[in-house]
Formats: sequence, structure tokens, C-alpha cells
Amino acid sequence: MSAAVAVVDWGTSSFRVWLLDAAGNVLAERRSGEGMLTASKVPGGFSAVLEASLDAMQAEKKLPAIICGMAGARTGWIEAPYVDVPAALSDVLGGAIKVPSIARDVRIVPGMAQRQQGSPDVMRGEETQLAGAAAELGEGRHQVCMPGTHSKWVNVVDGQVAGFSTFMTGELYSVLSKNTTLAASFDAEQRASAESPVFEDAFLAELGAGGDFGAKLFGLRAGKLLFDLQPQDAANRLSGLLIGAEVASARAGLGSGDTVALVASGALRELYAAALRLAGLVVNEIDADEAVLKGLYAAARRNGLVG
Repeated sequence: MSAAVAVVDWGTSSFRVWLLDAAGNVLAERRSGEGMLTASKVPGGFSAVLEASLDAMQAEKKLPAIICGMAGARTGWIEAPYVDVPAALSDVLGGAIKVPSIARDVRIVPGMAQRQQGSPDVMRGEETQLAGAAAELGEGRHQVCMPGTHSKWVNVVDGQVAGFSTFMTGELYSVLSKNTTLAASFDAEQRASAESPVFEDAFLAELGAGGDFGAKLFGLRAGKLLFDLQPQDAANRLSGLLIGAEVASARAGLGSGDTVALVASGALRELYAAALRLAGLVVNEIDADEAVLKGLYAAARRNGLVG
């Protein structure tokens, strides 16, 4: 079967492109570290990165492409202006802008903005994942957790994004474990485990404390000096503290037994699923990779790139 469209998830540090047929089936896939930070510096920029990948996949020169993520940022390929919340996800997908002055028909999906003085916020890429998860969410009100470097908690009502919050959980973990006095307690190869009692204890302690984790952080360094805290336990403890602080803040308005839709993949999916269940919440797990593919395919259809 021949490709009908190329779809791209272009992150800050990652680049993923798929060739889809007219029914949305994956025909080919490529992944690399040529995210926005890299693509903006190579000769030819974003266009060169995209064309090199499509050439390697033997895609036709006339094949259209649609992109979500940081390629549409102000410092990306071309800015795709934010759509303000509240907004319907289908309308956001339909507002993709065309990249000018290139031969290929390339569109970029806009991000979303929350323009409130007390809680300004933005997202790029997550709106496409949300649109792809819409079928599993269904009608009604949903609280959606999307873990990552910058975790998003999104309030979706009948296919509209009503509001959202961003938590720098992943970035804080990276900075604290690599670039602070705590770094001596960590090993770059160690990752937190959802099955660790150390992770569970740290998460529950922070959940009960309501997000006040600052006083507990230095304990990681002291634990190394006084009790030979091992790198694996340091990773589990720091993850538990940070995710506990995030969930303690984000679950406002939720009660025990309420459902949270978790849009995630890989190790983060396991960690957050375990954490949310420890918090007494029911977890509806949705694969993030599948969601972004479905969202990009829906965006291609919405913009007339696929019949």
C-alpha cells in the first residue's frame, strides 16, 4: 500500500516521523534525536531534517506532511500561534498552518494557551495526543494526566480543553540528580522503579504533606553520607517525592475512587499508574504513542491532506 501522508511529532530533543496509508495504518517509522534544539542549528534547518528522513523512507516528493510539537514554537520552524482555552480539540487540529516557501505541503498544528494572570500556561504536542485519546475518553468531564519532562494535567469536557496545569517534574528530577549537591547520591544509569517500596514510601509521605518536599531533598545527600544510600534507592526516593508533590497539587477536586486518564508510555506510564493508584484514584491507561499517531492522522484528515 502507498503512503498517503507523513506525520511528525517534533519535540525539543526528539524527532519521530511515520508514513501512514489513507486508513491511518503505519507503513514506516523513523526516530532520532534531531529535535528542535538540533534542527534549528543544522544547515538547511527543519526542512533539511524532514527531507532527509523522508528520503530515507523513500517517500514521494509530493507526499504531504503534518507536524505537531515544538516545530511550531516561536524558536522552531515557523510559529503556529496558540489557540486559547477553552477550545475544542477538533478546532485546534483544524487550525494547522502551512509552511511557506517550500515545495512540499507541510502543515504545523498549533499549541494551546491559558491566558490567565494567576495561572498562565502553554502546551505544544499534548493537544494532538489529547485529540488522539478522545475516543477512549468519550463524552463528559475528564481529568487527564500526561507525564513527561513537563507533566500536564488537563481538564477536558466534551472534547474541549477547559484548562490545564504544567508541572516541571521531569526537568526537576534531571536538574536535581545531575547539577546540585545531590548529584553524588545518583548514578546516571539508575531509573526509579514502580515496584520499589522506597518509591512508594516517599510518594505517600509527600502526598500527605501536600507538596512540601523542599525539606526532604537534602536527606538524599545526608542518606548517602550517613547510611550509604544506594543510587537505585536515591532514584526511587527522589521520583517518589517529586511525583508525590505533583499529584498532591494536581488532584485538587478529585476524590478517592475518581478516575484519571493517564496518557503515557514506557517507564513513566508504570511509575504514574502506580502512584495514582496509591493515591486512591482509578487509572484509565492510554498509550501516548498510539494517541499521538491517532491525533496526527485526525489532523491530516481535518486539514484535507487525507481524503
